[in-house]
Amino acid sequence: MPKLPLSLSGYGLGWSTRQRVTAIAIGLAVLLALATAVALLSGRTTAGDNQAAAPSSGPRSSTAASAGPSASAGAGSVAKPPHLADLVAFAKAAAALLWSYDTRTTSRDEQLAGMRAWLTSETKYADWSSIAAQVPDPVLWSRMADQNQYATATVTEAHYPSAFKEALADDPSAITQAYIYAVTVTGKQQITWKKGGAGAEDRSITLAVQCRPNADCSLVAIAPSVVP
Repeated sequence: MPKLPLSLSGYGLGWSTRQRVTAIAIGLAVLLALATAVALLSGRTTAGDNQAAAPSSGPRSSTAASAGPSASAGAGSVAKPPHLADLVAFAKAAAALLWSYDTRTTSRDEQLAGMRAWLTSETKYADWSSIAAQVPDPVLWSRMADQNQYATATVTEAHYPSAFKEALADDPSAITQAYIYAVTVTGKQQITWKKGGAGAEDRSITLAVQCRPNADCSLVAIAPSVVP
């Protein structure tokens, strides 16, 4: 398979599936034990240094985690959030969102705006920085656009981390303050660029998803950046 020239490598890379499950399980076990979702997200920070796959790859600029524009700025080709009350189905859709982009039709600001539309409106829980950090800095996005680079995603599976299920079984009422759940999603990202360049990479990511009763689900955070 040819080496990918550039990619949104923060979209699920850098952590093994076991590490992701362990990280979110610890955070959510604390959440359930303390019966508060605030504890889950109180350690809200910018996601760690993400690497962008390139011929000479290096750490992505911290500007990738900037607040970004509001959703009203337009979203280019970014998918709109679905009206789903099924949190696993929503998590699959959110993962596909994070693994998809099209620099031919969408600016970086539009990409951020489209992603922000999926974020929970409950600001005390929302960890926007962990999501915005998945988008490359403006210089790298421009280089990707020069290559007409775009990506599509195929989701193959989604499940609750086992430690989360066990903690929830031990104290079912603890989730009812914020209704934030952990879902690990796996799949594949197909990346294409000009002159026939193409490649595919496996993806895995654990998301924090909010699904209150009788309401659409929304995205809270990329879970590995959430600490108790």
